[in-house]
Amino acid sequence: MPLSPPPRPYGSETLIQILADLRDPVNGCPWDREQSFETIAPYTIEEAYEVADAIARNNMADLKSELGDLFLQVIYHSRIAEEVGAFTFADVAEAISVKMIERHPHVYGDAPERDSKSQTSAWEEMKAAERAQVGAQSALDGVALALPALQRAEKIQRRAARVGFDWPDANGPRAKIDEELAECASALSEEDAAAIEGEFGDLLFSVVNWARHCGVDPETALRRATERFEARFRRVEARASQPLASLSLDELEELWQLAKREV
Repeated sequence: MPLSPPPRPYGSETLIQILADLRDPVNGCPWDREQSFETIAPYTIEEAYEVADAIARNNMADLKSELGDLFLQVIYHSRIAEEVGAFTFADVAEAISVKMIERHPHVYGDAPERDSKSQTSAWEEMKAAERAQVGAQSALDGVALALPALQRAEKIQRRAARVGFDWPDANGPRAKIDEELAECASALSEEDAAAIEGEFGDLLFSVVNWARHCGVDPETALRRATERFEARFRRVEARASQPLASLSLDELEELWQLAKREV
C-alpha cells in the first residue's frame, strides 16, 4: 500500500520523515534502501560542488535548489547512522550548535571582540586543541583525503606553517619551482615514469606553496584559468573556417590571440 505524502508546509522534519519512508524496509524505495555511507558519499561531494557552481554563477534559484540537494545529503547520512544506532540528525544539529557556540566566545561569552583575521587564527587554534583532545599525533591530522589535490596541498602547507615549518617569504618557494623544473627535465630525459610523476607532483606542490605565500588561492586561480581557456577556445572554434586539426600552428596562434583580446 503506498504511503501518503506528508502535509505541507514542508520543513526539515518533513525531509527527515521522507528519508525514513524511502528507507523503509517494506514500503520504501529499493534504490534508497540499498544505499550506504560509501555509496552516498560521492553524491555528497558532487552536491557541494554544485552549490559552489551556483554561487559562482550568482544564480539564486539554482543556489536554493542545490542547497536543498546538499541538505538532503546530510539527512541521508544521518538516517543511515540512525538505523545502525550511531547518531541521529538531532545529534548532528546538537553537535554543530555546541561547536559554533564554543568557537565564538566573543559572541556567546565575554572574550574580546576579534577582527576577521584574528578570529580565523583563533578558530584554527581551537580546532587544533579539539584534534589534540581526540588523540591527534601530528599537526597534519584531520586534513581530509577527499579534498581536491590543490586545496589539500595548500591546507597541508598551512598546517605545517602554523608550527613553524615554512619559508620566511615567497622567495623560498619561488626558487623551489626552478629546482623542481630542473628535476622534471632530468626525469624526462631518463624516461623514468615513476620519477617523472613524482617530480611533476613536487613541481605542482611548489607552485601551490608559492601561490599561498603570495596570497593566491590556487584552487580558485586554476579554476578561473580553466574557465578563461574554455571561453577562448570556444571563440577560436567559432572563428575557424575549417576544422582546427587542419590549421597550422601559426593560424591557430592568430586565432588564439584574437580570442584573448576578446575574452
